[in-house]
Amino acid sequence: MRTSREGVAARVGHDLTIEMTGWSGRLRVELDPAASQLTVTVDMGSMHIVEGTGGLAALSDREKREILRNARRILSVDRYPEATFVADKITDDAVDGTLSLLGRSRPLRLAYRIDGRRHRVRGTIRQSDYGIAPFRAFFGALKLADAVRIEAELDIS
Repeated sequence: MRTSREGVAARVGHDLTIEMTGWSGRLRVELDPAASQLTVTVDMGSMHIVEGTGGLAALSDREKREILRNARRILSVDRYPEATFVADKITDDAVDGTLSLLGRSRPLRLAYRIDGRRHRVRGTIRQSDYGIAPFRAFFGALKLADAVRIEAELDIS
C-alpha cells in the first residue's frame, strides 16, 4: 500500500509504503481467465512501514510506531480485524471484485499482469468510500491523500 500527502505543509510529511504481512489468499487459475477465482483476506493489524520518503527529516522508529498506532485506530482494527477481496471477474488484464473494509463493501477494479510465474495487481482505493477520514495534522495543513494505491505480487510455483 502506498500513501501520499497533500496540503500546504505536505513537504513536512512522508509518503509511506506499508506492507501487510499477515494475509491469506486462494487463487485458482484456469485456462479461461473468466473461470479463475481469487479470494484474499488481510490481517489489518499486520501493518509494517517499509519506507517513508520525503519530509524534512528521515522517518524515525518512534514516528513509525506512532503512525501505525494511528492507522490501527483509524481503521478500527479491534472491531474490524480483517479486510477481504473477492474477485467476481478476471480477465487478461483486470480483476474486478468487491473489497470489504470496515464493514463496508465496494466494487474494486485491479489492473492485472502476469510476468512469468509472478502475478501482479494494482489499484487505487479512496479512504472516504469506506467511511475513513484521511489523517490530518497541523490543523489540516498536512493530510493524507484520500487515494491510496494498493499493489500485490504473488509467485506461482
